[in-house]
Amino acid sequence: MTAATTAVDLHVKVLEESVVERAKARGLDAIVYAPHFQRLPSIREAAERFSDEELLVVPGREVFTGSWRERRHVLAIGLEEPVPDFITLESAMREFGRQDAAVLVPHPSFLNVSLGAEEIDSYRDVIDAVETYNPKHWPHHDRRARTIAVEADLPQFASSYAHLWRSVGEAWTTFDRSINDERELVEALRNGAPGSVHHRTGLAHRGQCALEFAHLGWENSWKKVDRLLLSGREATHPDDPAYEGRFDDAAVY
Repeated sequence: MTAATTAVDLHVKVLEESVVERAKARGLDAIVYAPHFQRLPSIREAAERFSDEELLVVPGREVFTGSWRERRHVLAIGLEEPVPDFITLESAMREFGRQDAAVLVPHPSFLNVSLGAEEIDSYRDVIDAVETYNPKHWPHHDRRARTIAVEADLPQFASSYAHLWRSVGEAWTTFDRSINDERELVEALRNGAPGSVHHRTGLAHRGQCALEFAHLGWENSWKKVDRLLLSGREATHPDDPAYEGRFDDAAVY
């Protein structure tokens, strides 16, 4: 990590030794680990276990708000208390604000699971940055995301959104400051610290992007069937005892 800049992959779904090795090989200083449907304490424990002097792993939560028909994903970094999935977008945003978390918009207006321009404008005072490069996007998705970010006058970020370990470091955001821990990353995002969007190029990059996009099909077919019909209720459902009934009024089902 240099004194002047910090390279961060702001959204990674997988975490194992191969991920850490790939992140270091790609010159990253930090990654944000935000897996689907895992509670914050387990995410935080894994992040601490895989962090070392060369790579900072920061815990994050991509919260799935709304019902299955009206899903909206929001990425929160810096949460101190767990926030479940399957609550209203309004409730999630209010809770993020209460905890002073950094709030990021992943893959805006992508498919039917993302915040659109109107929703981003509605929560402009809570949102800290909009993703404008994601390997799962097609070029027109990135162009639309940049337009949304510019019109909302919000900072832009990039991430690998890696569901596959080889995707880590395919895209990243470089901040113009040293970031040494979770709180410093949250402060950089919350205060609009200058950051620049970067991604790899060439055939290998395009090939890995294609693999990530193909993974999306598996995730939304067999994986979703398994999640909905075979595996039972998610650990991040608001009815789970871990949330102590705090989100009963906000639950969508």
